Amino acid sequence: MNINFFDILANPYLFNTYKFTTMDANNELRLRLRFYKDVPQNIDSLRVKFANYTQIKSKDYFVKIRGYHIWLNIKGPKKAYWSPHLHIEMESKDQNETHIRALFGPDPTLWTLFMFFHFIIAGIFLIFSGIAYSDYILKNSVTFDLVVMGLMIFAWFLLYIVAKQIRSNGHNQMNDLENLFLEIIES
Repeated sequence: MNINFFDILANPYLFNTYKFTTMDANNELRLRLRFYKDVPQNIDSLRVKFANYTQIKSKDYFVKIRGYHIWLNIKGPKKAYWSPHLHIEMESKDQNETHIRALFGPDPTLWTLFMFFHFIIAGIFLIFSGIAYSDYILKNSVTFDLVVMGLMIFAWFLLYIVAKQIRSNGHNQMNDLENLFLEIIES
């Protein structure tokens, strides 16, 4: 019996994974939007379609292919720090059907910066929670420690709000990437 836990964890909405789900960026809590699509085509013929698109040399989009993983990126004058990319993973369901998982993500440099900020904030929160516990045991004032911990919680919410704003800035480009994806599949 072969169980792939990563596939189980990657499908948070098991009730709609096998139909095409459009994304609604305004009603999503998650920052990295995803969608799924079942295509009645062979996985290799789909890969060839993306490989053929790389030969076109588009001035606005860049396509990178590694195995059955495909990345669609925005390049040129349309690219900004908030520009998203689309990661597509193709799985063969049977001889003539392919299951596609697509995930929108921020620029890797921006994502790394946000993760760095999250680790710094979490580290400061943990350090001051330890100091607050020590001060409480020693009967010292914990006011400053609690204020710093409260500021770190506020900073976490602030990072989330900034990330939502960055995602909303890139919403039109996400739609462009999704349309490019559909155009390549239908070609």
